[in-house]
Amino acid sequence: MIKKINTLTPFELEEIMKIWLTANCEAHPFIPESYWKDNLAFVREQLPQADLYTYSENNKIIAFLGMNENYIAGIFVLSNYRSKGIGQKLLNEAKRTHDTLSLSVYVRNQNAVKFYKKQGFKQINQQVDSTGELEYQLAWEK
Repeated sequence: MIKKINTLTPFELEEIMKIWLTANCEAHPFIPESYWKDNLAFVREQLPQADLYTYSENNKIIAFLGMNENYIAGIFVLSNYRSKGIGQKLLNEAKRTHDTLSLSVYVRNQNAVKFYKKQGFKQINQQVDSTGELEYQLAWEK
């Protein structure tokens, strides 16, 4: 079940933080785990200000999409639930409520690059981010 969170509870924040850290470490083995851990406090501060869409099963959050206006900060799915269409469902919810979307994705995260391109995103630019990794900027329009 997809739910847009308007007011994040402390429990929801902790569930989402665990998913964020685990999913980033698993999806980006080319970036030191310490980078993600060093950014935990910043992300914990930013999440309540983001638009958050969660996907739950049995009252447990197993995935979420975080947005700032039309920018998707990321889609994060627990590993046991990947490749089951959950990320696509979350993305479709964002598409339903926005005319344009943009995001950045690491070039070396080929699973994510393929996923977003399959969902109609097009590369509009590329840059090196603060980790030194090359990333694509992708955009989608209705």
